[in-house]
Amino acid sequence: MTRNALFLCTGNSARSILAEAILNQKGSPHFRAYSAGSHPIGRVNPIAVKLLDAAKMPVANLRSKSWDEFAKPGAPKMDFVFTVCDNAANEICPVWPGQPITAHWGVPDPAAVSGTPQQIERGFRDAYLLLDRRISLFLSLPLSSLDTLTVKKELARIGQQ
Repeated sequence: MTRNALFLCTGNSARSILAEAILNQKGSPHFRAYSAGSHPIGRVNPIAVKLLDAAKMPVANLRSKSWDEFAKPGAPKMDFVFTVCDNAANEICPVWPGQPITAHWGVPDPAAVSGTPQQIERGFRDAYLLLDRRISLFLSLPLSSLDTLTVKKELARIGQQ
């Protein structure tokens, strides 16, 4: 059984895109990841693409899109929905309707980093490494033997790491 996971943020250009690519790479064939934004900017950040490309992850099908795509009839049913926006930066995190297991995994927005090219790339690398660690922890959970409440607690705990 393949489980679907949706990563949400505001612009769907960096964090949620990184998470989608990481879970699709590490979680296949048991997981299928998607990403979307509440106010998508309409393009994937080129630094995120460069980082994923360097990590040998497929980038061809990544695109910035609205979460409305996943609320339409015929859209994939989500088993998990993760918000990756950063509350510390006063970003508004979208809320997902329905009954998926949800968790907030706040990640500082690398697209908001300013400074030298090296500082900006470090912001993206830090976001990638944080998401990669959380996704690895998620994939190590024995989901089939845990009840929903326990899974929710574990996902919240992972989001604190």
